[in-house]
Amino acid sequence: MLFSGISFIYFFLPFTLLYYVIPKRFKNLFLLVVSLAFYFFGEPIYVSLLIFSSLVDFTHGLYIEKYRNTKKAKIALISSIIINLGLLGIFKYTDFFITTFNTLSGAEIPLTGISLPIGISFFTFQTMSYTIDVYRGRAKVQPNLISFATYVCLFPQLIAGPIVRYTDIEKEIDQRSTNRDEIAEGIRRFSVGLGKKVLIANLLGELCMTFKGMNEQSVVFYWVYAIAFSLQIYFDFSGYSDMAIGLGQLFGFHFPENFNYPFISKSITEFWRRWHMTLGGWFRDYVYVPLGGNRVSTPKYLRNIAIVWLLTGFWHGAAWNFVLWGAFFGVLLILEKLFVGKWLEKAPAVISHVYTIFIVIISFAIFNADGLNGVLTDLKGMFGMSALPIINNESIYYMISYAPMLVVALVASTPAPKMLWEKLISEKIKLFAEPVGIILILITATAFIINGSFNPFLYFRF
Repeated sequence: MLFSGISFIYFFLPFTLLYYVIPKRFKNLFLLVVSLAFYFFGEPIYVSLLIFSSLVDFTHGLYIEKYRNTKKAKIALISSIIINLGLLGIFKYTDFFITTFNTLSGAEIPLTGISLPIGISFFTFQTMSYTIDVYRGRAKVQPNLISFATYVCLFPQLIAGPIVRYTDIEKEIDQRSTNRDEIAEGIRRFSVGLGKKVLIANLLGELCMTFKGMNEQSVVFYWVYAIAFSLQIYFDFSGYSDMAIGLGQLFGFHFPENFNYPFISKSITEFWRRWHMTLGGWFRDYVYVPLGGNRVSTPKYLRNIAIVWLLTGFWHGAAWNFVLWGAFFGVLLILEKLFVGKWLEKAPAVISHVYTIFIVIISFAIFNADGLNGVLTDLKGMFGMSALPIINNESIYYMISYAPMLVVALVASTPAPKMLWEKLISEKIKLFAEPVGIILILITATAFIINGSFNPFLYFRF
């Protein structure tokens, strides 16, 4: 079930608002039940996997607390990590490893055909962070299974993040409240996210699908496609994160921000401080820092960056283009740490910004390619090495057709609209304009969804 679907917006979500009349002692139980139902509608078979994951880390947390500062606690931590990574490995990477082995060895081992459970990359990282933080003493153990399972299964952030650590909402699990202002802000945030997803990302997705279905392509259209996809994945994922954060506020939870206008960055380092921030923070705190971070010798420091980015690429998908994508960013970040970063600091802002956007567009061409062969095909097309025309009539037609959408997306990816809104619109006008704007977004988005428009979610099965 997608947040941007009619069944969620007009059936499931209104039902969850019974939360406000449920007695306080049953609120977590209610959220747990509706969250399991939400997951069941999209993944009926694997809801048992979600329950199993909750039970595993709940019991491991209790065991770690009971035997704190002993070898048994460390064994329990290692057990939790192995089980979580084992689940991720079995369901996400088994066929990838079999395919790779078959390709390299010439063997014909049959694929398992295991389908990827929705959201497994997110909820396994969340449950792992809990046991690690309990072991480190950074989080208090949760003695109530219902409360812990509510944290793991909470439907706003269950299938696509943000990656919410237990420490982010530790106090709110059992002690939270809602008020009119919080509910209003939650509705506003959800609506903005819905607009980003349906009215911008989906239309950009249509352009990308049109490009993939064309026989007559050109160098210019390859670049338009790469730009459109970069913007699509931003509005798709940041819109979904906005919806998740807004939904969390409706129930008294405050999830961490996940995006902060990444396309205004002036270096790749800055870009990754602004893009998918909860994932970056997770790898920093649970991989990079334990490896020594930057407080080690230069070779080990560069090794740490390389490990983190290979894992980041691998986390995104079981295909070699994702590994290449992670390695690509790892190399660039290493170069920035060594010497490019100093040059970027001295360079005019426009130069550093153009450099960053150029790299980001190429990176998402790698990300969205169909395997390594697809990477080669797309990059050759972008750089005029495929005997394609620079531009043709089909490219001109679609560029003109989607030009307004691309301009809107480019402007909306910057803080400019928000800054103009804050500076030019008075508070009295905002009191009227915001509710009207929210209603218009909901009506327009609903019309687009009912019309059967393109409505995928790119991170849905990560």
